[in-house]
Amino acid sequence: MSAATRLRRLRETDAITVYEMGEHVSYANCGLPYFVSGVISNRDDLLLQTPKSLWSRFRINVQVRHKVISINRQAQTATVENLETGVRFEDSYDNLVLATGATPNRNQINGIERALSLRDVTDVDALKAQVDSNGEKTVVIIGGGFVGIELAENLRKAGFAVTVVQRSATILAGFDPEMVEPIQARLELNGVQLRLASRVVEITADAVLLETGEQIAAAIVIAAAGVTPDNKLAVAAGLELGATGGLAVDAQMRTSDPRIFAAGDAVEKTAELVEQATLIPLANLANRHGRLIADAIAGQQVAAHPNIGTIIIGVFGMAAAMTGLSEKAATRSGIDFSVIHLHPSSHAGYYPGAKRVAMKVVFECQTGKLLGAQAVGEDGVDKRIDVIATAIYAGLKVDDLMNLELAYAPQFGSAKDAINQAGYVGNNVFEGNTPTLQWHELPAELAAGATLVDVRTASEFAAAVIPGAINIPVDELRERITELTGKNVIVHCQVGQRGHTATQILRGHGMPVKNLDGGFLTWRSGQDALERIK
Repeated sequence: MSAATRLRRLRETDAITVYEMGEHVSYANCGLPYFVSGVISNRDDLLLQTPKSLWSRFRINVQVRHKVISINRQAQTATVENLETGVRFEDSYDNLVLATGATPNRNQINGIERALSLRDVTDVDALKAQVDSNGEKTVVIIGGGFVGIELAENLRKAGFAVTVVQRSATILAGFDPEMVEPIQARLELNGVQLRLASRVVEITADAVLLETGEQIAAAIVIAAAGVTPDNKLAVAAGLELGATGGLAVDAQMRTSDPRIFAAGDAVEKTAELVEQATLIPLANLANRHGRLIADAIAGQQVAAHPNIGTIIIGVFGMAAAMTGLSEKAATRSGIDFSVIHLHPSSHAGYYPGAKRVAMKVVFECQTGKLLGAQAVGEDGVDKRIDVIATAIYAGLKVDDLMNLELAYAPQFGSAKDAINQAGYVGNNVFEGNTPTLQWHELPAELAAGATLVDVRTASEFAAAVIPGAINIPVDELRERITELTGKNVIVHCQVGQRGHTATQILRGHGMPVKNLDGGFLTWRSGQDALERIK
């Protein structure tokens, strides 16, 4: 619809026809989970446009319940079936736009036909009907991606006993484990059961059976294990697919046929940071590329920008967001990178209501170029990820974050905003001022004989400790430095700041030392994520 409406604004006299095999066009699919729980109470609020409104304002001929059966590229015609009457007819085109989207993955599981999916308004009507009429109030969601987790939250709010079964070791698999752990903990705190590194082998009339033998009561089962590009029509027409299975397009979103364009979840994108094809099923990209297609058809010189991939999810008052590459993705791509963790406040700590934000930033070792970031917290997460997404788009380096001038008043931020702090920490690591160690690297260092020094206060040490650590508070470090003579030292504090100070003290005395990046909080979060699947 973004292609159709943009093209109308550019060319008033073109005949524009849209065929949609479903019942609705231009609906808010990202809002569907929130209609299930009643957060969005009015179903009509999900319907952004109708065939009537699109004709009245744009003179776009929208035909719902019409399915394109085949495309004849030589004749530049399409065969269309009216799904209400069964009548088929031919329509011709000068330019054709494919926006067939993606279909839910429905794994080969016995009984999978009982599972519901959630992709459109018809799906949400079916799910809402079961939710409103179901007396058992039990649901199993297969898949812990964005849709699965949003449904888990909303069905829990609707009074259901909710279990999420996820094949990977964490939910929201694009995030790194230590970053997603607070979201997993928040879900469990609110009564959502997680079965991680688990697989459903059978769906019965009233339960779900896992490969471990566990049987979970399930009056409702939802398949939310991701999506696959829906390219059956394109393949039948002989259009080229990319390596990912998405439809291959050029910079103007043209397929291998110059008269056929494509956008949306069915299409392969170019990832900016690794310069390779990828699938990014996000609404903002679909809308952006739809607009670009209209510009290209109208003869404008346009080109799609490579994609970063910026996402956010809210779960029971907490948000998790990421942009660009995770540590896992950077490792898979063979990039030489560095990582920093920090735990700043969402705004000035002296102003009431400040919340801690866990942040992680990934950047190139040699150049400092920003590669990605993740953030988790109750406030200020979206702001920080949006700033870093913009910085990545602009090609900034990690220490450029130090110099960004950001809006400051105590209720909104800090004089040293979380973004600026990321720049300071990143600069210390990039310039080699603070050698660091990641939480998952600690066991190997300790096994090799390193000494772990907890530089927090004695009371903090007594409350929670990393096994094997000794306690020398940072304020006592200079007086007790002889206790560490000749040792390979790793220091840590709660979040990394005091550890940095301790590192500088020890380096000033010529001692080999590393700071545990992100401190105890990051280590604890990573350990908790690992312990969930033991």
